[in-house]
Amino acid sequence: MLSAYLIAGVAGVMIFFSVAVAPTIFKTLPQEWAGVYVRAFFPKYYAVLGIVCLAAALLTDLPAIKHTAFTCAALFALSLFFLTPRINAAKDNNQTRKFNFYHRLSVGINLSQLALLIYALYKSVVYFARF
Repeated sequence: MLSAYLIAGVAGVMIFFSVAVAPTIFKTLPQEWAGVYVRAFFPKYYAVLGIVCLAAALLTDLPAIKHTAFTCAALFALSLFFLTPRINAAKDNNQTRKFNFYHRLSVGINLSQLALLIYALYKSVVYFARF
């Protein structure tokens, strides 16, 4: 049951960031400050959410949560260690096409993770409703 709460927390953070934090950052901060903030934020975002997903995977016997949590943890690691450095390098070198490609890829991964987490929550609710 704890793993379902952890997964719900990860999904909640992802939704809150997408709906409230990201739009506010880019509407209220000057472009250069927003960029500095996002560069400082995303490594922590990926690391913390990845660790929470890993913990959820290790704490459950439910296949839907276990597989989803391991998959999402791996995707957070991919985003942290592979995509983020490439996004930053493309931005630093004014490589707009590369930046747009990697940024869209990271957004797509994030949305896929969110969909997987919601599916795992659905499956866990169905499982726990039987008791």
